[in-house]
Amino acid sequence: MTKKKVIYLTREGYDRLKNELDTLRKKLMYDIAERIKEARELGDLSENSEYDEAKNEQGRIDSRIKQIEETLNNAEIIEDTGDHSVVKLGSKVSLMNVDSNAVSDMIIVNSQEANIFEKRISADSPVGRAVLSKKVGDVLRVKTPSGWSKYKILSIS
Repeated sequence: MTKKKVIYLTREGYDRLKNELDTLRKKLMYDIAERIKEARELGDLSENSEYDEAKNEQGRIDSRIKQIEETLNNAEIIEDTGDHSVVKLGSKVSLMNVDSNAVSDMIIVNSQEANIFEKRISADSPVGRAVLSKKVGDVLRVKTPSGWSKYKILSIS
């Protein structure tokens, strides 16, 4: 028996994936089926770019559906235990760059949920790996694409 690979997700991340799956299944697969039907009605499929494009889109959507299903089937939702003594998946962390005094707030998440624009940082990223299991007041050095940086953990929630 193979052991299933657990994928840790926040409640938000899990719900976001479920919504995307529903959208792909209901709306997009129906739209693609209609496009394929209309393209078939145009005649010769060997030189029908609309048909080829619709079939390729159908394949991409089907692939994404399978990827999301696998993630959700292996998902374990991270529950907030109320223990904010150390940084773990799902923690909201406030970091101060020691050199510039700039403060950054972020949430440490699994790579499937990472989104830099939403300040959701992957635990597999350099900063994510550096802060995991650390406490408030800890100072850490992180090698980032722009060089070495020093950060101090200001808060964990």
